[in-house]
Amino acid sequence: MRSVRKVFNPGTPFASEVLHGIDLDLSRGEFCAVMGPSGSGKSTLLNIVGLLDRPSSGELSICGENTVGLDDHALTRLRGHNIGFVFQYHHLISAFTALENVMLPLLGAKGRPDAAMAARAAELIDQVGLTPWRDNLANKLSGGQQQRVAVARALAMKPALLLADEPTGNLDTKSADAVFELLRRVNREQGTAVLFVTHNPELAQRCDRTILVVDGMIQRG
Repeated sequence: MRSVRKVFNPGTPFASEVLHGIDLDLSRGEFCAVMGPSGSGKSTLLNIVGLLDRPSSGELSICGENTVGLDDHALTRLRGHNIGFVFQYHHLISAFTALENVMLPLLGAKGRPDAAMAARAAELIDQVGLTPWRDNLANKLSGGQQQRVAVARALAMKPALLLADEPTGNLDTKSADAVFELLRRVNREQGTAVLFVTHNPELAQRCDRTILVVDGMIQRG
């Protein structure tokens, strides 16, 4: 990111600048915590990195591709093949099984299910330790299990970058630690870069570095 600014409602009396000239580099394979008070711009920063929102000005490059000027189709392609998301609320489809939820990104890429897709989803379910529950409906899983399904789904396309927005915020201490260790293992074994938004200083200390966001600016990291 180079000099990235984000203004909501520009050109109106309600204009609000949330990010003020952000410069940020994330290397392949890094595991970085993002911390800061509520309302500091952390989620906006993550949404822009994840190509869910566009910066008002500045430049953003993902995997060597400059995103400035890309249309929605190109941004969707770049996001779908390079970025995985894990949110505080897992956003699983309750009427689908754990396995079917993990297959969704693959289905979006290929258009229709096939044996290779099912095998990839089953492999990921196994990696997150949920093979006995693979055919359970999402709403029949515990909170920690649902979040592990969300991690498996985020990894379906083998992304270079994983964005996690307070993924342990709604979990008990044991489940939160299990989800964090899962993300850390993926980072180490697969070289996936991770941006991990958290309010938990103990988890942040276990990351490679901490990026501190205050009032829409990076104060450290």
